[in-house]
Amino acid sequence: MLQLGFNDPQFEVWAQRALMNIAEGGCELGEVLSPAPRIPAGNTDTWYREWCALADRLYEQAGECRNKGHLISARQLYQRAATYYRTSYPLLFGTPTDPRVLEAYRNEARAFRWAAQLFSPPIEAQTIPFENTTLPGYFYSGGHGQRPLLICTNGYDDTLHTMHYAHAVAAQRRGYHVLTFDGPGQGAPLIEHGLTLRPDWENVVGAVLDHILARPDINPNKVALAGWSFGGFLAPRAAAGEPRIKALIADPGQWDMLAAIAGMLKRMGAEDLVAALPNLPKEANAPIMQAIEHNPALKWTLVQRGFWVHGVNSFTEYVKALAEFTVSDRVHQIQCPVFITQAENDPIAGAADVLFNAIEAPKTFRRFTAQEGAGDHCEAMARSVYHQHAYDWLDTAFKD
Repeated sequence: MLQLGFNDPQFEVWAQRALMNIAEGGCELGEVLSPAPRIPAGNTDTWYREWCALADRLYEQAGECRNKGHLISARQLYQRAATYYRTSYPLLFGTPTDPRVLEAYRNEARAFRWAAQLFSPPIEAQTIPFENTTLPGYFYSGGHGQRPLLICTNGYDDTLHTMHYAHAVAAQRRGYHVLTFDGPGQGAPLIEHGLTLRPDWENVVGAVLDHILARPDINPNKVALAGWSFGGFLAPRAAAGEPRIKALIADPGQWDMLAAIAGMLKRMGAEDLVAALPNLPKEANAPIMQAIEHNPALKWTLVQRGFWVHGVNSFTEYVKALAEFTVSDRVHQIQCPVFITQAENDPIAGAADVLFNAIEAPKTFRRFTAQEGAGDHCEAMARSVYHQHAYDWLDTAFKD
């Protein structure tokens, strides 16, 4: 297994996540390796400072290059700076929001905004009306004339800037217009405005469609929606309630969130609580939280990220919130062609086949393997393998 030299399992995971951006100029291996000797295991303060220092240096260099007219160098430096700002703060997630998370996110967004302006054609920042606020997005032109559109939706803990590498550039290169956005519980809506995640993603995507389909260069009969990570739940949920979606990609496919909680309780040895879901007794909080506290990765996933994203303060409240995230009660409403993925070493993808088997529309299942380098969550270490299969499928689905 790949090891970058960080003396902490969580630090290794987050450093490795940055490498997904390398193919499109979003990081350099040597830069990702460089902070490792200076960051003690478990020291999130030093982790934050080192990644921000690296990003600050590149951001300053980018400005110097831009002022001298070296625009390609400036763009590449801004891209890498955005990645390293992004890497600095997820381990600081939690309630109340750490001011460093807000500062680093704003720096990430600022660096990416500069990079976006320096692409040819420029990547267009979007302000998407949504209820009494707005959602941030970026529009990528696939070329002149009316073209198909790919809308990309995020999961729990990434931002629309990361979707540049995970989705957008590869689709744009194939002639698709692309829209990335962050909804409630993601990116700026969560960090800047405190909007928590909501299950009715069909209403979120509906607002996005209302905004973007006003453009005359989009073919309204060829609009696809792709979701990655937790977006593999959100995208099917949206497609079930939004007939304007004409093709769906779920990477990986996911099922009702309460089923995932039941599986977690069984693995923790708390099988006796499964029958009570979703209304766990308050006294269940203490022993579960005690078990979580002894597992740093689980603590980050459930408490720092999960409680924060859902706006709850206890495990029992978290379970009740997740119980609203259902697709089983509406999966039969999905009528467009569907592409479902499952990476063999990804526990989050465990129910991908359940979703696939329940879908009544035309469907394709693709299992990604470690042998092809794509066996991890969202095929992160070989994202181009995902692009090949998902976008070739989409080409065929939208073929005249």
